[in-house]
Amino acid sequence: MAENYTEKLWKRNLKRFVNNRLALFGLIVFSTITIMSIFAPIFTSYDPGGIDYDSFLQAPSMNHLFGTDELGRDIFARILYGGRVSIAVGIVSSVISGAIGIIFGALAGYFGGKVDTILVRLSEILLTLPNMIMILVLSAILGPSVGNIILVLSIRGWMTTFRMVRNRFMSLKEEVYVEASRSFGFSDWRIIFGDLLPNTLSPVVVSFSMNVAAFILTEASLSFLGLGVPTGTPTWGNIINSAKSINIIQNSWWVWLIPGMVISLFTLSTNFIGDGLRDAMDAKQQ
Repeated sequence: MAENYTEKLWKRNLKRFVNNRLALFGLIVFSTITIMSIFAPIFTSYDPGGIDYDSFLQAPSMNHLFGTDELGRDIFARILYGGRVSIAVGIVSSVISGAIGIIFGALAGYFGGKVDTILVRLSEILLTLPNMIMILVLSAILGPSVGNIILVLSIRGWMTTFRMVRNRFMSLKEEVYVEASRSFGFSDWRIIFGDLLPNTLSPVVVSFSMNVAAFILTEASLSFLGLGVPTGTPTWGNIINSAKSINIIQNSWWVWLIPGMVISLFTLSTNFIGDGLRDAMDAKQQ
C-alpha cells in the first residue's frame, strides 16, 4: 500500500510539473545548454582558447555563429566550454552548501537548546557581513581557482537552506508520527533522516535551484572582476570580462550581449524549474 501511494504521488507530482509550462520551458533550456556544454566538441570544432589573428572582432556569421572576440576566439565555442565550468561551479557549490544547510538546520531544529543557539548565532554572524565583500575578501586571500571559488560559495551559501530546514524541523518535530517513532525507541538520527528530512524536500529543492542560479551569477561577477576563475579558463564570467573595453561595448555588441543573454536565460531556467518543483511537491495541493 505504501509503495502504491508513493508511486501515485510521484506520478501526480510529475504530471503537475509537466503541466507547468514555465517549469517545462526551464527544464528544456537547462537541459539543452547543459548537454551542449558537456558535449561541446560535437557542436563546435573551434578551440575555445584558439587565437585567430585574421578573425579579430568578427560579427556573427556562418563561420562564427556568435562572432569572435578581440583575440579572434570563437565566442560560441567559449560559451559551450565555459558552460562546463560555470554550470559545474553553480551545481557543486549548491550541493555542498545545501548539504551543510540541511545538516545544520536539522540539528538546530530538532535538538534546539544550545545547539540551536550556536548555529543560529553562526548564521547571523555570517549574514551580517556584506555578501559580495566577504566573497571578494575570501577570493583575494585564497586566490583565483575553480576549487577556491566553489569553497567560497559553499561557505557563504548555506544560510538560506539552514533557515528553511530549521524552521520546518521545529514545526514537524512535535507531530504525532514523530512522537510515535520516539515511543517505538527509534534513535534521534533515525527520526531526523527517516521521518523529518523527507518532509522538508520541497523548500530544499527550491533553495537548491535558486542557489545554482545565484552562484553562477556570483562566479560570473567575480570572474569579471578578475577574482574568480583564472582568465585562462573559459567561463561565462571570463567571456564577459573580455568586453570591458568601451570600444568593444560600443562597436562589438556580440562580445558581451550574447554571453549575457545565455547567462540570463540559464539562470532564469533554473528559477523556473525550482518554482515548478515547489508547486508540484506542495503538500497543500495534494
